[in-house]
Amino acid sequence: MPIRHVVVVLAVLLLAGCGSDAAAPPPTAPADGTIPVVASTNVYGSIADAVGGTHVSVSSLVSDPAADPHSFESTPADAAAVAGATLVIHNGGGYDDWMSELVAGAGGTPTVIDVSELTGQAAGGEFNEHVWYSLPAVRQLADRIAGDLAAADPAHAAEFTANAEAFAGRVDELQARAQAIGAAHPGARVMVTEPVPGYLIQTAGLVDVTPPEFSAAVEEDTDPSAAVVQQTLDALATQQVRALIVNAQTVTPTTEQVRQAAQTDGVPIVEVTETLPAGTTDYTSWMGAQIDALAAALQKG
Repeated sequence: MPIRHVVVVLAVLLLAGCGSDAAAPPPTAPADGTIPVVASTNVYGSIADAVGGTHVSVSSLVSDPAADPHSFESTPADAAAVAGATLVIHNGGGYDDWMSELVAGAGGTPTVIDVSELTGQAAGGEFNEHVWYSLPAVRQLADRIAGDLAAADPAHAAEFTANAEAFAGRVDELQARAQAIGAAHPGARVMVTEPVPGYLIQTAGLVDVTPPEFSAAVEEDTDPSAAVVQQTLDALATQQVRALIVNAQTVTPTTEQVRQAAQTDGVPIVEVTETLPAGTTDYTSWMGAQIDALAAALQKG
């Protein structure tokens, strides 16, 4: 049994008590009367904050910018937070399965939003699990959050709707900025160390020429073959790409080798992350900064 599964089981046992028929503790609302929301990562937590405003109390289980959400290990405190939540938001699609396990075992009755399922991303052909890089998906999520919060707190429904609409407007601006990159650099080719920003690359109208075996191996925490690594390095050396996009939260000897090669070959490097950086609490500011960095890199490349 994987370590994270063991941790989940232990957390559930601690909550449930020694007897197999012991009832889980009932959900307890925050003392200030806000709606308790639990998100798998602070990306989704920030979206819930944007929609819920002062009427929500959001806990994001993965918020350390140095952490890899794939290898997250939950604690009894995490299970307790899920048990007491009114709304739980997670990516789904195999990205944060540990959250599904927490919900199933914690004993609460939250409304659960599986973003991959909500947006239909997983039902497509080649599925990229990093759904929060899809701006249309994020816009759809905000609307769903507003509806679920309104069901929990009808008195503030109009406010939730207005917040979601304002958030959607900011996301639309991000989409326009991303699309402007493609308009300025039609057909520009880029490479990635991992397929994290795939949806953003599509929105920007860029062409990802990374050998699929390379990015898949990095994502799966395995080593790509020497031939695939050489193919990647050759593409950088011959100036076939305008920018290298690296996931700053997954650093391996292979990704460092590719990054150093890009620096040597004069290929601009753009860093992206899977969670919000330290000191950043707003989704649109974070995503906007990454879009601007991509645009600047293509201006140089």
